[in-house]
Amino acid sequence: MVFWVFGYGSLVWNPGFEFDEKIIGYIKDYRRVFDLACIDHRGTPESPARTCTLEEKEGAICWGAAYCVKGGAEKEKLAMQYLERRECEYDQKTLVNFYKEGETLQPALTGVIVFTSTPDKINNKYYLGPAPLEDMARQIATAYGPCGNNRDYLFLLEKAMYDIGHEDDYVIELANEVRKVLGMGKALPKDKKLVGAPSQLQHPPHVPIPTLQLHPLPEPIALDS
Repeated sequence: MVFWVFGYGSLVWNPGFEFDEKIIGYIKDYRRVFDLACIDHRGTPESPARTCTLEEKEGAICWGAAYCVKGGAEKEKLAMQYLERRECEYDQKTLVNFYKEGETLQPALTGVIVFTSTPDKINNKYYLGPAPLEDMARQIATAYGPCGNNRDYLFLLEKAMYDIGHEDDYVIELANEVRKVLGMGKALPKDKKLVGAPSQLQHPPHVPIPTLQLHPLPEPIALDS
């Protein structure tokens, strides 16, 4: 069995598993939102992080990366086991059509796996739901876990979307609000481009990185969410 999986969060910049092909593209009728709790990678049970999930919205598109895994049952099994551990807060695997840039009518791929979450606080303990932008920013600015700070997850996603040429206005707006909370100087306007950002940077180069950490960081682990 050969499978494709669509990444729209940390999988865009850090897949973490062996894959055979990567394609930049998008899926339709979904948008990226920060409505899911993470309690084991970028947060803790006492102070959950906010990470992104997908929300159904007619007419929306969500850009990201599709990864192909092939080469035998054992390799595919290992990749899926890794993904299921890493995406443990997501309670659904949804099959979607995947489109490449400039090809809006016919999907490039069908049956692509994407990890999603049920938007129901009663049946899904990890679903936080929407909140005012300022509240989300304060939560993201202060949460941290074994993989690092919640804010770095957001800043890395912001940069990853820039790197693939499809910035997300919602991500930029939320990242700017987090910068305000952290006192990182003037927030970037939505149309401000990240110019010449080296891939290893965790923050956009226009914004000064604070010299003080809000929390001591534990050693990072391989998994992320």
